[in-house]
Amino acid sequence: MLPYEILDARFRPYVLPNAPLQRLADGFAWLEGPVWFADHECLIFSDLPNDRLGCWSESGGVRIWRNPSGFTNGNTRDRQGRLISCRHRERCVTRTEWDGSITVLADRYESKRLNSPNDVVCRSDGSIWFTDPIYGISTDYEGGKQRPELPPSVYRLDPQSGALSCVVADAEGPNGLAFSPDESLLYVADSGAQFAADPQHQIRVFPVRDQGRRLGRGEFFHRITPGHADGFRVDEDGNLWCGAADGVQCIAPDGTKLGLIRVPHPVANLTFGGRHRSRLFICASHSLYSIYTNQRGAVRP
Repeated sequence: MLPYEILDARFRPYVLPNAPLQRLADGFAWLEGPVWFADHECLIFSDLPNDRLGCWSESGGVRIWRNPSGFTNGNTRDRQGRLISCRHRERCVTRTEWDGSITVLADRYESKRLNSPNDVVCRSDGSIWFTDPIYGISTDYEGGKQRPELPPSVYRLDPQSGALSCVVADAEGPNGLAFSPDESLLYVADSGAQFAADPQHQIRVFPVRDQGRRLGRGEFFHRITPGHADGFRVDEDGNLWCGAADGVQCIAPDGTKLGLIRVPHPVANLTFGGRHRSRLFICASHSLYSIYTNQRGAVRP
């Protein structure tokens, strides 16, 4: 049986009937934060509860890339190709320099410690945007229980001044985030309050204002079921490819669910990579998967 479920005819061109879902590695605790390094032909990802970063390549398989990692969750690359990471243990966002040293970019807002930065993206102007829920400091499993000092928020780090500004202050559990291909919109997953009996979760979309310095009023975009939205990426056509409890769901820019890639385990996060940015790498619970698609991930302007 093919791993695809086509719900809308717009999803059919993205499907490769002869491309199977491949399990690349397993035996992890909970995978997160995949980021593709095209210049090294490898994928960096977080094995979050095991406090380490892994590296996968076609030629070398899986190896440990950094151990310990500060309980790193989300990762991305900046405009210079450096690794930007969200670390639960130190409650900060860091940059790995070319010589391997680590620079702390943000760990406080208005003199108070951040909670547990979760996911991160870079805009073409060099600004860094990240979510900061309390998930990573609520249990000992992902970094250690600590007291939150700030409400869950989304922040923007200015590339020139290094100043941090709060751009979303009304989310219960801000999680994954991604810009539209032209960077006019920012999508943010709100996974709801942790441990709530009926968490109110949704993906919201915000217009980007003031030359990328702030956001306009957020609106409801889509509600992932089953489960809730975690990490996602945007393709060249502006579709969101979202991690969900049943696999990877593809959501059109108008909010319509187009189709599904079935995955045996709940999907936390994913990214496009490979030679043409058309191979989808999937972090699903304790396993790393990939599948070739007929669609390419978006590239920043």
